[in-house]
Amino acid sequence: MKMKKRLNYFSVVFLTSWFCSCVPQRLMEEEQAKRKNCETELATLKTNSNDCEAKLAEARKELKENGRDIEDLKKDTSQLGRSYRVTDGKFEKLNQINEQLLEKYNRLLEGNISDTKKISGELQTTQEEFLKKQDELKKLEAQLNAQKKTLDDTTAELKKREARVAELEAVLKSKDDASNELKKKLSDALFNFEGKGLTITQKNGKVYVSMDESLLFASGSISVEEKGVEALKKVAKVLEQSKDINVLIEGHTDDVAMSGKGEIKDNWDLSVLRATSIVKIITKNSSVDPKRLTAAGCGEYFPIDPGKTAEARKKNRRTEIILTPKLDELFKVLETK
Repeated sequence: MKMKKRLNYFSVVFLTSWFCSCVPQRLMEEEQAKRKNCETELATLKTNSNDCEAKLAEARKELKENGRDIEDLKKDTSQLGRSYRVTDGKFEKLNQINEQLLEKYNRLLEGNISDTKKISGELQTTQEEFLKKQDELKKLEAQLNAQKKTLDDTTAELKKREARVAELEAVLKSKDDASNELKKKLSDALFNFEGKGLTITQKNGKVYVSMDESLLFASGSISVEEKGVEALKKVAKVLEQSKDINVLIEGHTDDVAMSGKGEIKDNWDLSVLRATSIVKIITKNSSVDPKRLTAAGCGEYFPIDPGKTAEARKKNRRTEIILTPKLDELFKVLETK
């Protein structure tokens, strides 16, 4: 409305100017300047009017969109209201159920006070028993650890002993092998004498060369017969080759007492002197170290046959050369801790 009033005003001014052409030049110029200002103001107003109309259109558009948003909000609010009412109803039901459950719980709690006390007492007893058993378990564990240590120590000691036993067995086996080899050498060397008053046997790791009196001595004599010397020389040669053998020479008689004449007083003397005669023959006919040789007399006290017959007494009159492998290695093993 203000815009139309301004247009009418300018029209009146224009017409007035046209009818008053007789106005002086100065007034006319002033009017022209005013008109020009009015035109400029009019153009500005038109521009502002266009901007206002554009803003108005935009505001109407926003208002329309806001209206739609409001309608949507109203719908959402309505749905939320319904959901709230439904949820509130459910909450009330849950609240009622909760109160009922709480009431039941209180009744159960009041009714079970005695049971609770009983269970509490049983629990305390159980805990005491548990602690007692725990202490017993610790004691048993300590005993078990001690026994385990003892077992470990025993096992270690057993392993050491097993190693020693294995070593001993190896040494004994080597001695048995040496005895077997020695017996074979003697059997080969004395082949012509075996079964003719001479026997070779092996027992307890030793080799026994047993010679009858008939092979070595005349009755009551301590001088070795020629055939006996031949056999002893062969034995001596074998002993030369077997340096790790100790030699024990035992003289044995029967139970017939000596007459007691001369240097031979009794069977003790006879058995010792016969053993000594054999030692001398071996050392004379070989390089066997005398330190390896031992002469011993047993008299009639170790008979082969305890009978009183001539045949039994003949068996008992004998000389035995007992060959024993040296046990130095075995003793070293035994002395080792």
